[in-house]
Amino acid sequence: MAAAHELTFHEFEEASDLLVETPDAATLSRSDQLTPQGHVTVAVGSGGSYGAEEVVEEESDKAALLQEKQKQQPGFWTFGYYQSFFDVDTSQVLDRIKGTLLPRPGHNFVWHHLRNQPDLYGPFWICATLAFVLAITSNLTLALAQRRDPSIHYSPQFHKVTVAGITIYCYAWLVPLALWGFLRWRKGIQEHMGTYTFLETVCVYGYSLFVFIPMVMLWLIPVPWLQWLFGGLALALSATWLVFTLWPIVREDTRLVAAALLSAVVLLHALLALGCKLYFFQSLPPEYLVPPSQVPSLPPNVPLPPTLPRSMATS
Repeated sequence: MAAAHELTFHEFEEASDLLVETPDAATLSRSDQLTPQGHVTVAVGSGGSYGAEEVVEEESDKAALLQEKQKQQPGFWTFGYYQSFFDVDTSQVLDRIKGTLLPRPGHNFVWHHLRNQPDLYGPFWICATLAFVLAITSNLTLALAQRRDPSIHYSPQFHKVTVAGITIYCYAWLVPLALWGFLRWRKGIQEHMGTYTFLETVCVYGYSLFVFIPMVMLWLIPVPWLQWLFGGLALALSATWLVFTLWPIVREDTRLVAAALLSAVVLLHALLALGCKLYFFQSLPPEYLVPPSQVPSLPPNVPLPPTLPRSMATS
């Protein structure tokens, strides 16, 4: 027992001499050497400070990731900045399209489907598809009408592709821009009011136009009341989905402003559907109707053919 105490005393003296010679050196107790693997090892320095090696490594990893993220984020004037908004897969686009076809109260499209990752891929191709379907279906309507009635004159109308494209893309960009600006202005007045980002608003309006694609295809049926019925159903479905998506934001505002804003959204949506119906699927104008064929009159100097003798006619 005395030998053990003597050995401990000698070790303490050696450690004291070492600290005197090198005051900046760090000591490690015997209990620290027995620390199980996976626990934090604590070192005692000359200043009495304690350091955790694992915590330091974790902080350094976070700093490295933050620096790498800042380096990888391009400016908004570069192509790489906008490339990220087209980085979606087919399953995400289909999931968002399904979300527009099933409007449910309390189910916010932005919170449940976009999840802070708005894309421009889906809205871009939905608008392009709707524009081409509008122009092609309008031309097919005239072509089928000519087959049913030969008096109808049909010629391809390629200018409708341009008209449809300008109309759809202007609606899908300018209306969200105005809505986003209005919501930002109201947020400055009502501080507790939330808002969507501009890209989220564009994404919402782009996906809201998907339901009009099957509606336009069904307008090929040459029954006017069916065309109006399909148009009304598609408009009601899309407008209801827009109201459910915007309601969590506008409900924080006054009732008058919220009602006026939602009414304006529904009215603009109805004007788009009505304009497409009246312009691309209007009743045939007079220039497409060919008048009944008339027998051309012969000039007066052309002699008439001689009549057959009565004997030949009776025989």
